[in-house]
Amino acid sequence: MRNRRFSKAETRILERCWKLGVCSVREILDSLPEDERVAYTTVQTLVYRLEQKGALRRVKKIGNAQMFEPALDQQQYRSGLVRDLLDLFGGSSRLLVSNLLETGALTLKDLKALESTPRRGKSSRRGQGGKRND
Repeated sequence: MRNRRFSKAETRILERCWKLGVCSVREILDSLPEDERVAYTTVQTLVYRLEQKGALRRVKKIGNAQMFEPALDQQQYRSGLVRDLLDLFGGSSRLLVSNLLETGALTLKDLKALESTPRRGKSSRRGQGGKRND
């Protein structure tokens, strides 16, 4: 997903696909809340864009309907967003966290809760040449 940006509309469609699994454009449209409904062709365009970007893939055709599934899972998507966000802060996680604290998006209470949360993959990342961005 590196360097692939998704619009808000594309992200919304991708979220629907994560919920639905294998689905058609019609199923995606029907799954949208009433206040977010758009034209069928709009959803179709967004699905094709996501396919071009590698976030969705065609899996089969039923009648005239193409069936799609996510080619990108939520963790991969979030990891890409975090990398992009870190890039905005010169790769410094300290600058990012400092900014989150300054804006109130992250509180000291949040930080303390994070400290007591077990860390996933910390030792395995370092063992594979991963670097820390303090």
